[in-house]
Amino acid sequence: MAATERTANKGRAHGALLQGKVAVVTGANRGLGLEIAASLAAAGAAVVLACRDLGKAGQAAGLIRQRAPGAALEPMALDLAELASIRRFATACAGRFPTLDLLVNNASAILVPRGETRDGFETHMGVNHLGTFALTGLLLDRLGAAGSARIVNTSSLAHRMAKAFDIDDLQYRNGPYREMEAYGRSKLATLLFTFELDRRLRRAGLPVIAVAAHPGWSNTNPDRGGVLMRLMNDLMAQAPAQGAAPALYAATMPGVQGGEFFGPGGLQELRGPPRRVEARPEARDAALAAKLWERSEQLTGVKYRVFAEGR
Repeated sequence: MAATERTANKGRAHGALLQGKVAVVTGANRGLGLEIAASLAAAGAAVVLACRDLGKAGQAAGLIRQRAPGAALEPMALDLAELASIRRFATACAGRFPTLDLLVNNASAILVPRGETRDGFETHMGVNHLGTFALTGLLLDRLGAAGSARIVNTSSLAHRMAKAFDIDDLQYRNGPYREMEAYGRSKLATLLFTFELDRRLRRAGLPVIAVAAHPGWSNTNPDRGGVLMRLMNDLMAQAPAQGAAPALYAATMPGVQGGEFFGPGGLQELRGPPRRVEARPEARDAALAAKLWERSEQLTGVKYRVFAEGR
């Protein structure tokens, strides 16, 4: 096999693993989520397109079927900015599918102005961490029932740019609000959650692994920012299909281990084929992660029963 073909294959879902499998992809109607969902569907998985706007989820299903005729797709409404919506989705999903093989927590709030979710959480932290924490906990029974499942959480290079994590200021109320700082902290929370989740899964002996991925610099929002940012996007950013490659690698590649982190293998992890990468050391702080877990349970009201029951 030529080197270029081997590189290309690293960004594709591995079909032998996906025939007869069920995958949930959040934020599947555009950008990275659309690419991830399309690749999983093309490889044989039945894919739940979990999107805030059900109409856009249906449009995404049409686009995916153009690329993968006969794809098994299930558009479903999910708003990670509302705990009630997350609970409705989890109940509906559990009623539709007795087992889930893959959960790709892709949906994110990215560099949005100061705001709050319907439950009063700062938007970045509420969507990117607390909403994802709640969704994962509510679906964990179905994932555990699959026999061998994966949870892939989407982080970002921005996690390295955030200041030290303040467990007492998750809502970003102390000091001036900066969009990049808030976004970066939420993506650091994603990694703290992922690695702590995997530790707890291992201790409980559940047949599920949790891993993380980041897309590098991917041009998923071409209209965001000023003229300079758009020019830099045009010159330097990867296409969404390339940006989706680390998540697909984490989701489907044989041999992936729980607690691993994947990103582009090129210069500064901005672009290139996927490989295992390192998070900033704070992301591996088990004591900090345990505190974040406890606070997340308190804020969302979601308890991971399988751990509480010692199973």
